[in-house]
Amino acid sequence: MDRDEAKKKYKQSKRPMGVYRIRNTRNGKSYVGYSTDLQARINRQKAELKFGSHRNSALLGEWKSFGEASFAFEVLDELEPDENSRAESAQELLILREMWIRKLEKDGSTVEKL
Repeated sequence: MDRDEAKKKYKQSKRPMGVYRIRNTRNGKSYVGYSTDLQARINRQKAELKFGSHRNSALLGEWKSFGEASFAFEVLDELEPDENSRAESAQELLILREMWIRKLEKDGSTVEKL
């Protein structure tokens, strides 16, 4: 398979979408986000934290204070890719994220949105 063919195949593939959490294992604080490309978003979050360019200053401050080893990246829920538009999927994910935030807060977690 040549490079152009591989690129085309990747763009056509359906990647998992869902809700994820970045959890500080030392203080229990959680940052919850969602994405239509779950693994890419988690990788981006990790990279932004490692390079000190994350847009959430509270999360970045904790990362600098506690260190990388104090954080867990977890997939909380996944939606199966379907024929919906990205906009429809994003709306479903937004609702799913809100449900997870309420659940985590009910269980006593401190949660921020990403």
